[in-house]
Amino acid sequence: MRLKNSDCSGASKLAAAALEHAALRRLFSLCLLVVLLFSGSLAVSQERRKIRISNANFSFTALPLIAARDWNFFSEQGLDVEIILMRSAAAAAALASGDLDYQSGIGPASVSATLSGLDCRAVWSSTNRIAYWLMARTEIKSLQELKQKKIGISGLGGTSHVALTGALEKSGLGPKDFVAVSVPPMQLVQSLESRFVDAAALNPPYMFFAQRRGFHRLLDIGALVEMPSGGLTVLMKTIRSRPDEVKRVIRALQLAKRTMLKSREKTLDLITRLLKMDKETAVDTYRLVESNFNDTGIPTLEGMGNIIKALKSEGRFTDRNVSFEEVAEPKFAIEVAKELGYKVP
Repeated sequence: MRLKNSDCSGASKLAAAALEHAALRRLFSLCLLVVLLFSGSLAVSQERRKIRISNANFSFTALPLIAARDWNFFSEQGLDVEIILMRSAAAAAALASGDLDYQSGIGPASVSATLSGLDCRAVWSSTNRIAYWLMARTEIKSLQELKQKKIGISGLGGTSHVALTGALEKSGLGPKDFVAVSVPPMQLVQSLESRFVDAAALNPPYMFFAQRRGFHRLLDIGALVEMPSGGLTVLMKTIRSRPDEVKRVIRALQLAKRTMLKSREKTLDLITRLLKMDKETAVDTYRLVESNFNDTGIPTLEGMGNIIKALKSEGRFTDRNVSFEEVAEPKFAIEVAKELGYKVP
């Protein structure tokens, strides 16, 4: 049987239409795939924006920050972090200008910057127990024998000075009962040996160096004064505009801190490499890691209050009542602590 010309023409048109429809479907699918790939690429690009975190120096309280970077906790949280060595005063200025995203550390300098008008808050602490001992010459047997004596500290108005003053006040010595002398941290033990100072507030590893050279501990400063050490300070603008990022940074730091407690040898390697110390000193330092880094990372009312009290004792911000909310925003640290299984009051 032969088809008429009109039948052939109709069949051809139907076939052409089917081919065109199939081609359009393939084109649509291809376009959709391109859009999805582009969107995914853009999301990854946005998620992996470079984040700059300052750190004043590579010290004991910087261990969680370096661990989070070196052990890939930042990367696992989708963060591309650059750590920049920068003193606290410069870090505050860099935060204000937008050249810095986060300042590593909570202390008199960062809180003072907040109260002076920089709209930032403390959001996480490496520890709420500072690691400082008051070390003295062997002939000085009691705190009362330090009256009118010189005590070396790493910086006037800094964390060691503030904490020392608070601890001595609790032990019966007022600020006028001793002379605080600012000495670079690496020279404090030498200053003890040369008798330039009679005692010194020392943190790791210097407390152990002094101990091995015959000096003895008069006071565990951190046991008497609760105060945040290390940690994270961030602009309120960042908290409002990038809350998920802030939380991921905190989670990476808290995970690093928790891993330090579980992985002794790995942490000893980090300590010897970062703090440039021998194995024996690293082992002593790790004992402080175990006692000081086992908390939630949540800034506390008492810890922040002690910093404010110290600033006021210097005659600063005495004309105002400073609330906890003015200097700290703990909600992200609280959320992370709960998610990681910590007991949160």
